[in-house]
Amino acid sequence: MKNPIKLIAGLGNPGSGYEGTRHNAGADFVRMVAAQHQVTLQKESKFFGVTGIASISERAVRLLIPATFMNHSGQSIAALAGFYKILPSEIMIVHDELDLLPGTARFKLGGGHGGHNGLRDSIRCLGNSRDFARLRIGIGHPGNAKLVTDYVLKRAPHEEYDRLLESAAKSLHWLPSAVSGDWEKAMTGLHSDLEHNHLGH
Repeated sequence: MKNPIKLIAGLGNPGSGYEGTRHNAGADFVRMVAAQHQVTLQKESKFFGVTGIASISERAVRLLIPATFMNHSGQSIAALAGFYKILPSEIMIVHDELDLLPGTARFKLGGGHGGHNGLRDSIRCLGNSRDFARLRIGIGHPGNAKLVTDYVLKRAPHEEYDRLLESAAKSLHWLPSAVSGDWEKAMTGLHSDLEHNHLGH
């Protein structure tokens, strides 16, 4: 068992021009969590984002979507975590993941930034701590590093987007286990759920 999660932050870019883009998969997931728990996310300027509190596994968990651009996500996360004295190990950051196919999602404890600007800034702003948990939502890779920027800022085709939503919905199901610190259950549960799904296609 690990630390229970006190903050779930979803990464994305602000503004209507970025809505529904692959890079906003993390922010979209936190909106799903808020909707599931009937939480209205309120703008909170001192935290540079929108925030609310959900009761997950009978715990008060703060939800946060930074209103900064992706490469400044850490500013928002560190501001809220600092204010409420939340440790990096009590934070889960939800983000899009190039190395996983659409329809795949993985919980992960710690690790580097893997070239993800939102994670890079979060590590920097959390005092170079990599201890936070992640939920990686697969968006697939365009096949060439030069195409990545354009790819992540585009909306996924319908079928691909449906798979993305499906993996997010499955992740929601296992979120309470992760929040309560039962990572083994969350990781294996999500993994087998999605594997089962792919076999069924």
